[in-house]
Amino acid sequence: MSLDQEKQIAAKEAVKYIKSGMTVGLGTGSTAAHMVNELGKLVLNGLKIVGVPSSETTKKLATEKGIPLITLENASSIDVYIDGADEFDSYMQLIKGGGGALLREKILTYNSDLVIIIADSQKEVKRLGDFKLPVETIPFATQKIEKLLNKMGLQPKLRIKDGKNFITDEGNFILDLNIADITNIPALESNLKQIPGIVETGLFLDMADIIIVGKGETAITIKK
Repeated sequence: MSLDQEKQIAAKEAVKYIKSGMTVGLGTGSTAAHMVNELGKLVLNGLKIVGVPSSETTKKLATEKGIPLITLENASSIDVYIDGADEFDSYMQLIKGGGGALLREKILTYNSDLVIIIADSQKEVKRLGDFKLPVETIPFATQKIEKLLNKMGLQPKLRIKDGKNFITDEGNFILDLNIADITNIPALESNLKQIPGIVETGLFLDMADIIIVGKGETAITIKK
């Protein structure tokens, strides 16, 4: 069973939580794309929902799949938000932002009644930090932030795509940090958020309600 098939198994399990009349937050990334595809099939078969996309990429895919969309400001509430993760640990703490949509993803996560994370079996780790931690920064301050994070031992690397600085949907940059040696993750989150010019981090702490993991041919559900 390939990792892509595991993602699809997790996505199929996650959309079982979606009922007609719901407003659904749509995540970003390869795993979330499977979920959008599955929702598209259900909408085609009569499911009545509206989606709130977390990125321009997801907005495009959802539109192609026939999912009606609204903006966050026009959503009175988000019933369920489904998204992938780059890493999760046994405490259901997450690193997200590998696709660069961490700011909008965290906003949707915060504003949703139920947060479901879907993942393949390789995303589970004993402790966070194998995956580099994305941090979204204001371009004006990025160079100064980079120097400061270097002094903190976090080895920041400016994300580059196609030979240019990666630009988020909000027009910001991303620094990817090495947090492999960090033992107090909540303290790190707090310290990073206090630095002017850091807009958001890819640490999603105590935000997931359910994690669905594709393992082989089955879906394992982890709840709080």
